[in-house]
Parts: sequence; structure tokens; C-alpha cells
Amino acid sequence: MEQSVSSRRIYRSMLAVLLIAGGVGVMSQSNAADSQSSSPNSPAPDTMQARVAACAACHGAQGQGTDNDYFPRLAGKPADYLFNQLQNFREGRRRYPPMNYLVTYLSDDYLHQIATYFSQMRPPYPTPAAATLPDSQMARGRDIVLKGDTSKNVPACIACHGNGLTGMQPAIPGLVGLHRDYISAQLGAWRSGTRHALAPDCMHAIATRLDDADIGAVAAWLSTQPAPQNPVPAPAGSMKTPLACGSEPQ
Repeated sequence: MEQSVSSRRIYRSMLAVLLIAGGVGVMSQSNAADSQSSSPNSPAPDTMQARVAACAACHGAQGQGTDNDYFPRLAGKPADYLFNQLQNFREGRRRYPPMNYLVTYLSDDYLHQIATYFSQMRPPYPTPAAATLPDSQMARGRDIVLKGDTSKNVPACIACHGNGLTGMQPAIPGLVGLHRDYISAQLGAWRSGTRHALAPDCMHAIATRLDDADIGAVAAWLSTQPAPQNPVPAPAGSMKTPLACGSEPQ
């Protein structure tokens, strides 16, 4: 069920990241040379915007995501969630070669700075996708998201991700504004174990109880949902989550 990106797409994505990252270094060196010629004591510009240029190549200048189904929105997600994911890429709990390469040698402090930067961005949300499955399947997806499935011991998505699907501080992500294929791919990765989190890995436990049709229905319905008027994560502790998750402080 897990969606895969073609080798060509991965190569192009990696090339874009490397070119952007290299470009930042070249620009910094050029700026430093210019600064030295005019004022020897003036350092090269060092801003978070410059530091995250490699991220922006795939995720957008403000982390708003792109039309590519596999480059998700980062903007506005809780900082601790983004930090956890950067750590997971660095430690190999998530696998995507350009991301694994990009963060391999970055410190926790640097990752925190990147996570905080994108968590504070508030670009507009994209127009929700149109329904792509029959009404019965869309209804199945809606029911799992809003009610869960007691027969499969699957809690409602909103029990953790909030009634507005905007997540909860400090580390539960929002689900609105994501592409259907991205959601499906991540649920498939949780289920197969190719994506991990700190134990107890609650998303792996939930995803293993969903079949292909369930995953497709949930992904399709979520992709059609508009962002609420104030699309910010719920305050920490405002919901009692049904499962303990290693990446979410208890």
C-alpha cells in the first residue's frame, strides 16, 4: 500500500537540494568576499531564511508545501513534532535519501532552530482536493477520522489530531493541507514499519489495524477537508489522547 517515489524523482529531488544547499554556500562566500572588499570586519549574512533554503526547495519558501504529492506542508506544525521528524530522518527512523543526507551532520540545536522557524510560518492553506472515491468509501474515511472503528480497536483521528485536524502542542501534527498520496504513503510506511517513532510507536500500532481500503478512504477524505478559520495546533494538554506515544510527552 505504501506509495513510492520513482528513482528519477528521488534523484531530481536530491539534486535540487544539493544545488540549493550549495548555492547558499556560494552566495555566502560571495557575500563574504564583497563584505571584505568594502568592510573587512563585516561577516557574511547568516539568517534562518538562508539556512533553510535547501528545505524551501521542496517544501516552499514558507513551508507551505508544493504541488508535488510527496513534499508536505511544514508551516504551522508544532515545533516539537517537526524536531522529532528531523531527528527521525537523521537517525534513520524515517527514510528518504535527500532528507537523510541533508540532516546527517546537523546538531539537535540546529534542528530545533529549523523546526521553530517553520512552526511560526502562517502561509495560506491550499484549496482542498475534490472527492475522488465513491460516496461509500468517502463515508468510510470520514467515519474513521471522526469516530474511529471499535471493531478494529482504531481510535478516531480527531482524538489525537484535534476536532479541527490541526494537531496539538507540543508534538502532534495537523492533518489538513496534506495531499492524499502523501497521507496514504505515510500510513503505509507506519504499517510496514519503514517509518518508526520512539516507543511506544502508537502510529505503527494503529496503522497495522487498517487495511488498504481503510487507508485509501482516510487519505482521500482528509485531503478534502478545509483548514478551520484559525488553523493553529490546540494547546498542550487540551485533549486526553487514547494511546501513549513515545514522541508525545505524557
